[in-house]
Amino acid sequence: MVKKQFFYLLTTLFVLMLLLTGCAHKPKGPLNEAPQDVAKDQRAKTAPEKDDGPVSPPGAADNKQDEFFEEEFETQRVQVADPLYIWNKGMYYINDKLYFWVLKPLARGYRAITPDVFRNCVRNFFHNLTTPIRFVNCLLQGKGNEAASELTKFFINTTIGVLGLGDPASQYPQLAARDDEDLGQTFAKYGIGNGFYIVWPVLGPSTLRDSVGMFGDAFLYPINYVTPLEAELAIRGVDRVNQTSFHIGEYEALKEASIDPYVAIRNSYLQYREKKIKQ
Repeated sequence: MVKKQFFYLLTTLFVLMLLLTGCAHKPKGPLNEAPQDVAKDQRAKTAPEKDDGPVSPPGAADNKQDEFFEEEFETQRVQVADPLYIWNKGMYYINDKLYFWVLKPLARGYRAITPDVFRNCVRNFFHNLTTPIRFVNCLLQGKGNEAASELTKFFINTTIGVLGLGDPASQYPQLAARDDEDLGQTFAKYGIGNGFYIVWPVLGPSTLRDSVGMFGDAFLYPINYVTPLEAELAIRGVDRVNQTSFHIGEYEALKEASIDPYVAIRNSYLQYREKKIKQ
């Protein structure tokens, strides 16, 4: 356990150093932005004739992205450097194959044999476990009321909701809203830029800033302290398959509607994060 925490600490410090030197880097060149004709064609193919609404984004890894597909996005482009284009494109193809060959078949089979009420309970359980992440980041952002709401929801759902399987706190209007704060958003509130775009294997799209935030948030996520490692991976697998079971078909729809799925996924992720930060 000590070795694992030490590894997280070293990794976080190393990436943070990169962030401090690269967060002010401005995007340049054709690889760092979507061509205007591609963006125009994507909107034309995915929207009704009289509607220029944006495309719903693909899935991405992280316990904090359950509402990823439900957001509507602004049409303004978020420009972020993509110097790791070769790496990112390779990881995109690997993640794409993992989705179609492994994750999607598992999620479809899981959804076919699992009642909706059970899947909702699993989703509630894992969301409840991420309360420390949201609570601490609300405090770091000076959101005292939101932090108090997170603590209250955790107490109600853990007790009355039986370890978070239920969500009785949602019956109270002042507690119903989910404000999924994380360290990446906290960094943004402090004025730290995205840095550059990066795609991680399995975890999916991110930025340098959000990657540092992800590793920092790992210290607050109880699943990271489960031993042995096989048990931790199994628990994470259940969470990932359960989340995917709610969104089967949406990633495929985006790919079919995009001339360049890599660019579409990148832009959707960046717009999603930008909107979360502004909330």
